[in-house]
Amino acid sequence: MTLRSTFAEATTRWRPTNPYVLDAALAALTLFAVSLQWIFPDEGDDPLTWQGWLLGAATAVPLIWRRRAPCAVACAVSVATPAQALYHAPPPDVMYGGMVVLYTMAAQARPWQRRLMLTGWMIGVVVTMQHQTHKAPFEYAFHLMGLVAAYALGMLARVQRAYTAELEDRARRLERERAADTARARAEERARIARDMHDILAHAVSLMVVQAEAGPVVVRKDPDRAEATFDTIASTGRDAMAQLRRILGVLKEELPEGGTGSPRLPQPGVTALPELVRQVGRSTGLRAELRTSGEPRPLSSDTEVAAYRVVQEALTNTLKHARASRALVELDWADDHVSLTGTDDGRGPSAGPGGHGLIGIRERAAACGGSAETGEAPGGGFRVTVRLPVAAQRERALG
Repeated sequence: MTLRSTFAEATTRWRPTNPYVLDAALAALTLFAVSLQWIFPDEGDDPLTWQGWLLGAATAVPLIWRRRAPCAVACAVSVATPAQALYHAPPPDVMYGGMVVLYTMAAQARPWQRRLMLTGWMIGVVVTMQHQTHKAPFEYAFHLMGLVAAYALGMLARVQRAYTAELEDRARRLERERAADTARARAEERARIARDMHDILAHAVSLMVVQAEAGPVVVRKDPDRAEATFDTIASTGRDAMAQLRRILGVLKEELPEGGTGSPRLPQPGVTALPELVRQVGRSTGLRAELRTSGEPRPLSSDTEVAAYRVVQEALTNTLKHARASRALVELDWADDHVSLTGTDDGRGPSAGPGGHGLIGIRERAAACGGSAETGEAPGGGFRVTVRLPVAAQRERALG
């Protein structure tokens, strides 16, 4: 911590709530300093008179209101000081009141006011010195330098106050921006969790509904296959629960007491797509196929998850809305991106463009710096096409 910051902190801490307390103390100290010259006069000086003391008091008492009415106080002190010198009872050795008002004007007044006051006092010093009985040449420089120093300190206080106000304003702006960033991050995280929960539950429930609808028929015709169907329903439910636990684990980073807890499994990615497609085909009877072309490229972790969830949601929409018999998932790797295309031979976009699943697909693609297109496939059916950047291009895509 610098000496300047320490002084600023100390003055802020000890500054009274009521400014009149400090200003009254300053006025009393100035009056005492002015009175010393008359209480203990130098040999050859004029004797103390009550008129002279009143004029000296007129240079100190108005300082109580120096912050309330700086210009009026400066004018009052500016009149009393030369009057004291002209009265010659005796003129002040040091212009204490003048230095205080110049400091105050420099710190608070408008530019033309403080410059006019400084010029007037510089001229007044020269005139006042002419009425001093025992004056030496160096006293002119002493008084002039004292006034200039007081004015300079006032300007320094003005700059310091403006600098402090700027810092406080900047701190408030940063606090508002930080609060806005936090709120935005929370909203994005809530939206991401909502998308994940929607995709997981919609996919799992769709598979379970398809299996459950086929269950009564299979029970009558093929009991062995019925047992496998119910096993599939149970397995799908357990897998959905595991994925939900993994997502909800993000909301609680701390482990239970004792430091132990079940570790969260990694989120599924592109490498899990073949198993996803096989599971959908095996569980529902849908002829689902995955075709891959190109050389695989590294993807960021969130892009990996987005690719998996996009395919999962596309297959879920096919099961829920399309009444399709076949679904094709194409994974095409390029130098700077990977394209995911899901096509079915169903009845087209019956769910409408505003479904939560399709909105989630577009949001996932945009969050990774990619794009998504949905619509009717050539020759009928429905198609979802998503283009995601590879890791090397993702930062540039997000800007």
